[in-house]
Amino acid sequence: PFYYEIKMAFVIWLLSPYTRGASLLYRKFVHPTLSHREKEIDTYIIQAKERSYETMVRFGKRGLNIAATAAVQAATKVPG
Repeated sequence: PFYYEIKMAFVIWLLSPYTRGASLLYRKFVHPTLSHREKEIDTYIIQAKERSYETMVRFGKRGLNIAATAAVQAATKVPG
């Protein structure tokens, strides 16, 4: 009971400039957690960048191979 009323009160508390609920939650919970795991997060971001670059290079090579194969097949099928 009162789920929606409590939910609305919580959202109003978060958004209210007088209570600054969102700022309080960020300062008490989110920021300390992120600060504690900053190096780990940075490592994951670097790994994601490297993997994305390698993936794009691999797909680029695969695309060029497919295009080259299609061009050769098209050239051999043309009568002439």
